[in-house]
Amino acid sequence: MPEIEARIEALVKPWRDALKEPKRAQEAALEGLLRGYTQTRYGTEHGANRISSIEEYRRAFPMVTYPQIKPLIERVMRGDVEALLPEPILGWAMTRGTTGKPKLIPMTETDLEARTKCGPRGLLNYVLLTGRYDILMGYDLNLNFPSVIGSMTIAGEEVAYGYSSGIYAKYNAERSRIKIVPRQEEIDALGGGISEGDWERRFELAYERAKDKNVTMLIGVTQVMIQFGRFMKRRFGVYPKDIWRIGILIPSSIAGIQTKYRPALLGLYGDAAIVEMYGATEGLFAQQLDERPFVVPNYDTYLFEVETGRGTVMLYDLRRGEYGSLVVSTPILPRYKIGDLILSFGDNYFRCIGRGRPFAYLRYLLEEMWNWDFKRP
Repeated sequence: MPEIEARIEALVKPWRDALKEPKRAQEAALEGLLRGYTQTRYGTEHGANRISSIEEYRRAFPMVTYPQIKPLIERVMRGDVEALLPEPILGWAMTRGTTGKPKLIPMTETDLEARTKCGPRGLLNYVLLTGRYDILMGYDLNLNFPSVIGSMTIAGEEVAYGYSSGIYAKYNAERSRIKIVPRQEEIDALGGGISEGDWERRFELAYERAKDKNVTMLIGVTQVMIQFGRFMKRRFGVYPKDIWRIGILIPSSIAGIQTKYRPALLGLYGDAAIVEMYGATEGLFAQQLDERPFVVPNYDTYLFEVETGRGTVMLYDLRRGEYGSLVVSTPILPRYKIGDLILSFGDNYFRCIGRGRPFAYLRYLLEEMWNWDFKRP
């Protein structure tokens, strides 16, 4: 056990250390990102090879939205990879389109390595803090989206595209010791997209493959976790908590996980720890550190800025109670306005409070008041 503890500590230590000195960590993260940007024409055009500080980077590179970067992505689709990317494409990730038309984001080895480094941190940190090493001995129930749902022709070749969660699950399963059930290849073989019928076929597969397994964890999209639990009761007459002793849930992809959705998750899955993760198609950006119901960023991997009423600031400079629109820099996308609103709770604790829509902050406050009142004795 001491050997396992030491290995886990080595994996989470860079994340924790970065929280102690976020400015230094962000400078180091940018240095790594710039090594990739200098190998692209987009990066070269903006002087990536001459940049030596965060301030210079912010002056040289414009903030971009998806519509603004889309022409470059389309050039990559036509085979001009070096227009935006420093290395070959491993997959194309499609967003779910819950806030508009689906977007396609290319994924590379470096990008997937960043996700593989950051993705398990919430789980491993919880195991380290609680000593629940038994969780790592069981299976992760795989309810992810398909990694392949179609293909397109790029430079004369057929290239598959799918959902980032499925692509990451497949990639991570090949490189980590976490066992997933069902295998991502089985999910992909079912085909389909995100219709109700597609989900029911995947849910049936998950139940049949996992019902006799020691499932100890569930990592994925919050809404899908809830839908699966309700499906099990409707189709099989049991809740997940009746079949498995799940030690930890790592939900993501929606605001209000620790308030609005927590009762439903616990009702379906029993007395499991809920350790929130903040991720998107573009990357895995933050996860819960301790019992406080907030997430803390992966400062050692991505660069984070926030557009606020007082201008654009670094995420670590966001004041307690201040909120704004998140800007991320990833191995794929420099200074990308992802469209999420981030609220600071001080000391590098944050919440994603929703998409950047009119009255989003007011809606968040009203929902928080409702959930707070509802839970009072």
